[in-house]
Amino acid sequence: MHTLCARGTMKPEINAAVGFLTRFLRVKGHVNDRQVQTFSQSLHDILSEQYKHHWFPDRPCKGSGYRCIRINHKMDPLVGQAGQRIGLTIQQLYLLLPSELTLWVDPFEVSYRIGEDGSICVLYESQPIPAAMPGMAVASSPSGSGSTMSPMSPMVDSHISCKEELMVMGRTSPSKAYNMMTVSS
Repeated sequence: MHTLCARGTMKPEINAAVGFLTRFLRVKGHVNDRQVQTFSQSLHDILSEQYKHHWFPDRPCKGSGYRCIRINHKMDPLVGQAGQRIGLTIQQLYLLLPSELTLWVDPFEVSYRIGEDGSICVLYESQPIPAAMPGMAVASSPSGSGSTMSPMSPMVDSHISCKEELMVMGRTSPSKAYNMMTVSS
């Protein structure tokens, strides 16, 4: 087991997840700016409260299923709760959000998959750092261009992410092509 800097905050990961879901509301319309802001803040608060005792930077896969946001034939209850705070019904949320979505919010990585056989895409990624080198985390944006690094990069212990484990295990059916919409703010 490796020693990681005990970063107690989950703020960048939650911000990435909330921003991703909020973009769908903004793009598909029928939700005004005030509602979008309220939804975003509500979801951020709900996720922060829900995950506070289930956040393990030293073991990122621990609790991954608990932190997974899932929309399929059933609306994720946390997303539904945030939607209800702005007056949206579950049926309206189904119209605004992808019908098949899995969003993993884990320490150092936020990833998503649209569709049961869709590719797993990374929204946010940062590197755990040794405890001896605090304040030197490396973060990157989805495009890779927003990468920030301290002058001296720390050596990072490698670990397999929860999503990599899923990819290693393989698919049970062939992947399907999905049209992806890129949204920039």
